[in-house]
Amino acid sequence: MSDKQEVISEWYSLYSKSIFNFVLLSVHEYQLAEDITQETFIKAYKSFEAFKGEASPKTWLFRIARHTTIDFIRRKQPTRYIKEMLNLRVDVSPLPEEVVEIKENSRELFHALSHLKKSYREVIVLRKVKEFSTRETAEILNCSESKVKSTLARAIPALEKELLKGGFCYEESV
Repeated sequence: MSDKQEVISEWYSLYSKSIFNFVLLSVHEYQLAEDITQETFIKAYKSFEAFKGEASPKTWLFRIARHTTIDFIRRKQPTRYIKEMLNLRVDVSPLPEEVVEIKENSRELFHALSHLKKSYREVIVLRKVKEFSTRETAEILNCSESKVKSTLARAIPALEKELLKGGFCYEESV
């Protein structure tokens, strides 16, 4: 096995589950999320020489996963992509509980996240679920750190509103 193969294999072991869950939030189909996750690592392997180490491997892989997901949606689901671009609601049915693993396997959280606009959903997942820093999130989303901060500041109240709308009660930490 070459050094490149070993590194990509190690990254796959470390990050594939997180990337899969991230992709699943966008495509809402288990098999499709698996395929896009695999494609992410194939692209990482093919463009391994482009990785300069300026970002962490995890950040670099999430950026590839995000672009691969967007490309797939544009190619295979143009109607859905157009609806998301116009901020129209996309009908999303809940996924089986064993598929959704967001923090404490919360179906309520997944359901509420699926009703947020894409930019809010991505920032919440990257910052609060995957625990990327503001800088790393900005790199993955290809935007400024201030954009990440302002989007998160709007996304959290929107998520709380969706959770409350769905009847989910939570205790605020003091």
